Amino acid sequence: MSPARRAADGEEGAALLIVLAVAAVLAMLMTLLVGLSINGMRQAHSDADWNAALAAAYAGVDEYQSRLAEDTGYYRYGNPASPFSSGTVTAPPTANPAFGVGPGGSWATVAGSGGAAQFRYEVDNSTYATTGRIRIRSTGKVGTATRTVIADLKQQGFIDFLYFTDYEVQDPSIAASTGASCYNASGTLKYSWEGRTAGSTCNEIAFGGSDTNNGPVHSNDTIRACGATFTGAVTTAKPSAPFYLNRDANNAACDAAKFRLTGYPAPSGGIIGMPATNSQLKKETRTDLVNDDVPRPGCLYTGPTQFTFYANGTVNVISPFTRYTRIGNANATSGSTPTECGAIAALQSPAGATITVPDNNVMYVQNVPATAADVNYWAPTDNPRDFTCTASGSAGTRGWTFGTGKNATGYPRKTSDAATTETAPTATTYGCRSGDVFVKGTFNGSATLAAENYVFVVGDLVYDDAQDDMLGLVGNNAVWVYNPVRAVTDRRGNVTYHLLDTGKNRTIDAAILSVAHTFQVQNYDKDTTRGTLTILGAIAQKYRGPVGTGDGVTLSTGYAKNYVYDDRFKYKAPPKFLNPVTTTYGVTSWVETAAVWAADGSAR
Repeated sequence: MSPARRAADGEEGAALLIVLAVAAVLAMLMTLLVGLSINGMRQAHSDADWNAALAAAYAGVDEYQSRLAEDTGYYRYGNPASPFSSGTVTAPPTANPAFGVGPGGSWATVAGSGGAAQFRYEVDNSTYATTGRIRIRSTGKVGTATRTVIADLKQQGFIDFLYFTDYEVQDPSIAASTGASCYNASGTLKYSWEGRTAGSTCNEIAFGGSDTNNGPVHSNDTIRACGATFTGAVTTAKPSAPFYLNRDANNAACDAAKFRLTGYPAPSGGIIGMPATNSQLKKETRTDLVNDDVPRPGCLYTGPTQFTFYANGTVNVISPFTRYTRIGNANATSGSTPTECGAIAALQSPAGATITVPDNNVMYVQNVPATAADVNYWAPTDNPRDFTCTASGSAGTRGWTFGTGKNATGYPRKTSDAATTETAPTATTYGCRSGDVFVKGTFNGSATLAAENYVFVVGDLVYDDAQDDMLGLVGNNAVWVYNPVRAVTDRRGNVTYHLLDTGKNRTIDAAILSVAHTFQVQNYDKDTTRGTLTILGAIAQKYRGPVGTGDGVTLSTGYAKNYVYDDRFKYKAPPKFLNPVTTTYGVTSWVETAAVWAADGSAR
């Protein structure tokens, strides 16, 4: 062989090594790529389970809300073994798999998931009685992934609105001369959009140009508005456009309203029903239910009762007819007199009893019972000591006798000077044995004050601390802004009315509810203007109540409105405040927390 050939043969081994090396590298790359693909598939599957577990946790909250919608008392149920529930719940009569805890505990299945997604939840209802809030901790599980969310739920009710009205007409029982025209031939009162009394405005009331509503507004009826300003959402149960009428109370065209947030009212999708009475709140003063619905009874007072609140967290209570401040059963045949509700001798005295405002509780004022077996019964001819009340007579003479130690509540206002003695506005006002509340002062605390009959706000009623204090005012009948007048008849028989309170403006800080009637200014159409009625809170009423008169632009009598929504009502309510007869629960806040249960059910 030639030398050249021998040189070529010498390079054959090196080429083989290069080929083998490249093949090895390619094999390693293939192995790496296969490994990455498998791991990627595993990671994708894990990510899908992780995301699905969160969706399952949310599904648990939704499922719990649906149970509350079907049974508003379902908030009482849970698993007492859950540390999150703090022992404030009991097992439901029908087992709920979502209440499982621990490794052997059950899980509920997300509908439509084929069993792949599950959840369990725990309920904390410890603040429900005081704030209306329920807290739920829901854990979702898919595969080996679990995730947990905590949600706060609150009943959607009257205090979701700054201003709520069932019927946009004046209370027929107050507007007696024209109230009958509100009803159809069948004797029913319909909403305007249902065809209420064709051809008549039926004392419908319009928002005027001097009215400002700083918060959400709802009416089950058709809203009338003339130049009024609405800064929050406005809704109506009226099912079709137009969703408000640009007409005044006389059905005349007027200036368009200003809807700052949404530009126009919107349909709510349904009627929000009013409860029939506020008697549920009286139940909160029973001592026989401490192991059931009323673990901390409130205070019960009887007959006309005056409350004067003070900034130091106390309240002075004058209640001459009160014998017992708590009752022991539904028929009130037994009762008790706890010192925290006031000593009876002091309550019945002209000086009254000064007590600490009941914390997160109810003060309820009932009519004088007509049943002799009731522990707070008084015979028809009996009057409390030191007080005299005339149950009959003219509007100017009826009521409590004036004099030192004689005027139980000061209403109607009576003095030795006829010119400053009040003329009661109606024959039913200031009944001697009515469960009426007369309230004013600076409120410090958290409580709900309720009356079986009327509530009269007789002066400014303001919070000491608008961030911490919370007051509910619930009248079974009307809630009145006190505005006394004196009727004067001249020689020709003409009657004129003169305001006895000449000061301007009135401020009320509270959630206000008139269950069966209205929120209204007394003598709103008499004499002259009173300035501005400022309310921080919420107003709900069965019938629309007027607070003044005017031409839609200029105020003639009564008050202009300055209503401001208390934003805290989005998250909590005054203690035991009433809700609509049908209601749903809305989520006010969500937060994800570390998963509390592993996939096998054990605690993490």
